[in-house]
Amino acid sequence: MTPGAPVKQALLDAGISTDVYSSYETSLYQPVYSIVAKNSNSKEQGRFVSVINDTLEKLVKDGINERTIEAGINYYEFKYREADYGPYPKGLMYYLTMMDSWLYDETKPFIHIEAGDTFDELKKDARNGYFEKLIKEYILDNNHKSIISLVPEYGLEKEKEQKEADKLAEYKSTLTNDELKELVKKTKELKEYQDAPSSQEELEKIPMLELSDIKREPAKDYNDVKSVDGIKIVHHNIFTNKIAYINLSFDTKCVPDELIPYMGLLGSTLSLMDTKNYTYPELTNEININCGGLATGTALYSDKVDFSKNTIVYEVKSKALYEKVPFVLGMMEEIMYNTRFDDYKRLKEIIARIKSRLEASLMGQGHSIAMLECCAQFSESAYYSDILRGYKYYEFIKKLDEEFEQNKTQIVEKLNMLVGYIFNKDNVIISLTADDEGYDCFAKALSAKSCNIKDEHFNTAVRSFTPVNVKTGYTSASQVQYVARCGNFVKDGYKYTGALKVLKVIFSYDYLWINVRVKGGAYGCMSGSSRNGDFYMVSYRDPNLEKTNDIYEGAADYIRNFDVSRRDMVKFIIGTIGEIDAPLTPSAMGSRSFTHYMCNCTEDMLRKDREEVLDATVESIRELAPLIESAVGQNYFCVVGNQKQINGAADLFDEIKPLIG
Repeated sequence: MTPGAPVKQALLDAGISTDVYSSYETSLYQPVYSIVAKNSNSKEQGRFVSVINDTLEKLVKDGINERTIEAGINYYEFKYREADYGPYPKGLMYYLTMMDSWLYDETKPFIHIEAGDTFDELKKDARNGYFEKLIKEYILDNNHKSIISLVPEYGLEKEKEQKEADKLAEYKSTLTNDELKELVKKTKELKEYQDAPSSQEELEKIPMLELSDIKREPAKDYNDVKSVDGIKIVHHNIFTNKIAYINLSFDTKCVPDELIPYMGLLGSTLSLMDTKNYTYPELTNEININCGGLATGTALYSDKVDFSKNTIVYEVKSKALYEKVPFVLGMMEEIMYNTRFDDYKRLKEIIARIKSRLEASLMGQGHSIAMLECCAQFSESAYYSDILRGYKYYEFIKKLDEEFEQNKTQIVEKLNMLVGYIFNKDNVIISLTADDEGYDCFAKALSAKSCNIKDEHFNTAVRSFTPVNVKTGYTSASQVQYVARCGNFVKDGYKYTGALKVLKVIFSYDYLWINVRVKGGAYGCMSGSSRNGDFYMVSYRDPNLEKTNDIYEGAADYIRNFDVSRRDMVKFIIGTIGEIDAPLTPSAMGSRSFTHYMCNCTEDMLRKDREEVLDATVESIRELAPLIESAVGQNYFCVVGNQKQINGAADLFDEIKPLIG
């Protein structure tokens, strides 16, 4: 649901919940549309249904706002025609989309792919009450409905664990000694099977590329540095089918440390609150009618040469057809300088929604939380990332929500202060992905607007990151763990090498895969390293804790004794190149180029990395053992997971606390 959608706003205004969203499941033969109210009370079920019905009946009777319908159709049509699926291959995504209809009708595989005529029909039928008829027929007059309340029960997880333990004990008591021995035997056979590698003969049946098939030159960056009225523009000259991808990137060097958390909140308020000239529903409509969306938020760029230099930026992004570029720049100006943060009711709704959605994502993103919390102990870039979008940001939002009434005026003051510190001409670098025609359109539009960008000057703020090492366990009702072990090998005098990219793949398909996932039963396992020396290993939905930590501690010995055939080594190298050379859309090529520019990452660095990947050998992998031993030996450790498991391993932690307090 868009901001200010009638049903959503009616439920919020009625105080039924703090967050409302809807979903439409299209992959089923019988599609399902759901309206969900979070953080509600089961006693509100009757009012929940009544408010929805009353609001929808009013929409059917009075009609839906025509601009809202136009905005919705344009939003989805822009996405359809742009067909930007990020890192996923377009062909695969088309295939998955086809299955939504093809599974149920062999004569209609393309109805969701060839949707141009559908959008034309929707635009025509919208004027004749088409959507109002849909609401009446498929929601209001639909007898196939369910109303479900999911109510948490304190202690339920412990109760389930005990029931399962009792059930297993009861079953075990029914087994004879011979049956117990048979179970032990089968378990042993399974572990032996898991330990046994496929034979070389079986492996060689799998076709694979040769290294000679892979080019040694890195992918090209597209960075032409230009200027309009003293504003630096990094032009990524790429064919985009007449879509301009615009990113106004503002250095936040003048923002004091105490205001850094509020930048995360700022990203959730700009374009979602009233401005001087628009209500926020009107703002959403105008943006969706005229372009492919407008978003704001923070990013952090770490210098690839000077590891002490981390640049926190605030970015205002949009994408639009060339002729709509002037509109986009005008709308960016509107939200940057004219947002009314003093709408306390709306601000409270936004903070409550952020809290609700962060809490919903905490367990699903447990691996990210564990890794970021762990790295934030020693890495400045991770420390500020945690404050801006990690667990520290959740704690900040939770406190704002709890203390909103007594602190609301100060919150507004700080948001206004951020606007003053950030949105100045001296801070901005613009990333533009478009061809020459698109650049000319943008330069002309910017020249007309540049005088409206404020030009105030402030002192550079002092950053106050202090390394610590507090091993923390975050407990929850989850039955699984997310176990992270991190460190930094550069601080012990070691240097980054491209071979570490190959090691990441080796870990993913051999050491961590076999030990953490296959034998340990975790759903996944990940590792990675940065040029500045930051290194991590983390498990995903892991039934183990101490066992996984032991596996991490054995990683350096595994590398020291690493030994595979040349064929397997080539396989690992090809897997690494596959990640490096993943297909990129025009917007992704522009983003990659801009990231390299901001991080001071040169073509020579990229070429050297690629050569170290392609030339990797068993010996060069073994040489990485001291680096991993250094990082793991620093013993930065964090776990998100089951309360019983974490408490049972209490000696591993300095601090244990609830994930959601």
